[in-house]
Amino acid sequence: MLNYAVHGQLSGELLAPVSKSDLHRLILACALSSGSSLIRRCTLSEDIRATARVMEAAGAAVTFGDDNILVEGIGQHKSERIDCDCGESGSTLRFLVPVMAALGQSARFIGHGRLAQRPMQPLLQQLEQHGVTFSLPDNGDWLPMELDGKLQGGCFSFSGDISSQYITGLLFALPLLHEDSQIRLTSPLQSKGYVDMTLRVLERFDITVHPVENGWDIPGNQQYRTPGQLEAQGDWSNAAFWLCAGAIGNHPLTVHGLDLQSLQGDRAVANLLAQMGAQVTTEGHSVTVTPAPLKAITIDGAQIPDIIPVLSVVAAVAQGETHIVNAGRLRIKESDRLHAMYQCLSDIGADVTELADGLILRGKPQLRGGTVDSFNDHRIAMSMAVASLVCKEPVVIRDPLCVSKSYPHFYKDFQALGGDVHVIDLGA
Repeated sequence: MLNYAVHGQLSGELLAPVSKSDLHRLILACALSSGSSLIRRCTLSEDIRATARVMEAAGAAVTFGDDNILVEGIGQHKSERIDCDCGESGSTLRFLVPVMAALGQSARFIGHGRLAQRPMQPLLQQLEQHGVTFSLPDNGDWLPMELDGKLQGGCFSFSGDISSQYITGLLFALPLLHEDSQIRLTSPLQSKGYVDMTLRVLERFDITVHPVENGWDIPGNQQYRTPGQLEAQGDWSNAAFWLCAGAIGNHPLTVHGLDLQSLQGDRAVANLLAQMGAQVTTEGHSVTVTPAPLKAITIDGAQIPDIIPVLSVVAAVAQGETHIVNAGRLRIKESDRLHAMYQCLSDIGADVTELADGLILRGKPQLRGGTVDSFNDHRIAMSMAVASLVCKEPVVIRDPLCVSKSYPHFYKDFQALGGDVHVIDLGA
């Protein structure tokens, strides 16, 4: 197995990678439109390739350029069953199951890694109540899954603590139906920022969704209309690694290409780092974080699950006792991220306690370094690379190339900012 030893100090500036969340949504909306769409500026991660691959199976044409994506709409869906390889992408699976059902497209969904174990029951239960049938394996996994039938409109009801990806999938699918539909939540929605992103994309494609108390009303018989050329946002989720590196390292770091008014929930990283004592300055579409003495705070993970791993690295060197709360959903991501970060941080000398829905971190001024497992999780691997900045010795990351899921050029950027990355043999 390949292993990377990472260490050093970072300084300088870089352009934020493109938002994977925004790009998923733009590719899907373009594929549901007639005609051609050009998405300028893109980061071609494995998850994005998965969404493009499934849309091509459904009849779209997706062409990757040097820094753009050309999408030709689906047109008439296929009569035969299609194979939908979602890779390890939860967004691809959860967005496109309801979309294929709305199109009346028979499909077989497959995936890899932990995707077959990630929850799907709330979504499938609602789809089954509206005309869709599923064939599932006998071992309790969700994949491979065969989908048949045509989705019918009506009222779709969910608890708000379910994945926002279920809501996004339905928001894309329901405008395609003949009937009007409603989505109703029985409790406040977690990861609300991701649904807000979806609504913004739908608006750009002339899709009408009416917000109401506890949900949305979605008229049927709508058509997606592409604006022709689009540009995906810079990604606050991946920018967070560099902003946190600026907070704990020895030199300022600047990330360009970020929308300070973005609907991305992970934009909260800038405010959280400022609360912890880092110097955070903004100018135009750029954010600079300069190191300063850090102090413990309480971090609520309900709306920002993707940046909890790297924030826990910052907390590991912040004076005092940081509590990360309402983060139980991290256990059903690409890995059990609460346990993964507990294990990784413990392995490099941090003082951390794992709770059912969070972590407690008692800050130390410096960690020792050592060998950690990536748990085949991109956000764990990148977080531990950032942690190497405050370690006496290098951090050796097992299976480090899992970062290709969302940020294929992460280590290249790490080196461009002055960090050391080299292959190391740990033996058998």
